[in-house]
Amino acid sequence: MDLGLTDTVAIVTGASRGIGKGIAQALAREGCSLAICARGAEDLTATADEIRDETGADVLAIAMDVTDPEETSRLVEKTVDRFGAVHHYVGNVGGNRRGTFAELSDEDWRDLIDLNLMSHVRVARASVPHMREAGNGSITFISSIFGRELGGAGLSLYNTTKSALISLGKVMAQELTPDGIRVNTVAPGSIRFEGGSWDRRVKEQPEKMKEFIAENLPIGRFGRVEEVADTVAFLASERASLITGACINVDGGQSHSLI
Repeated sequence: MDLGLTDTVAIVTGASRGIGKGIAQALAREGCSLAICARGAEDLTATADEIRDETGADVLAIAMDVTDPEETSRLVEKTVDRFGAVHHYVGNVGGNRRGTFAELSDEDWRDLIDLNLMSHVRVARASVPHMREAGNGSITFISSIFGRELGGAGLSLYNTTKSALISLGKVMAQELTPDGIRVNTVAPGSIRFEGGSWDRRVKEQPEKMKEFIAENLPIGRFGRVEEVADTVAFLASERASLITGACINVDGGQSHSLI
């Protein structure tokens, strides 16, 4: 299926590995020019080279920390300087810091709110004027099924920030869709990729992970990066022209939320 993304420009944060890298690859295959960022310059450069070699896409790699407000502005400015526009923003960067509610500090909360929420706020806010100028755009936030439902003890930071991202996307859609800018959220379930946490657990505790799959994943396996990436590419395209303000699970039936 041709998604009609040729000659459009996309920003993907947290794109040096895992889901972010897969999203960047999927968008490049569909004809997007890319600005990708991550903290680690070496992995980011390797990812950019790999995408160029595979797809022929024009890729701008910017090593940066998106929790720095000045850096997020620089990301959008450099993208526009290089490509002349921003049509799509995929906010993938994120992380976790486990701990009981009683032991987590203000600093813990500030760090995760900056990473999982405010980084997306800032890049989206800087991108919107350019999308308005282009006459259309798409914003997709990568949340989690634990933004839609209880993740469990020790996940108050993760749950709160991922839920906030879904709420943000819903409100932004109400405000921006009349301008031709659609805003959606994707909620992945347990996705396995080389070097990721699930991959590490499978290698360290194979029998326990077989039990986890049997008890939690109706599809009978972990999800693949490509399955999340293809969903994001579709949402960025005009094939998804009626989808805005949505949060779409990509989880093989893992989640239990009714909404």
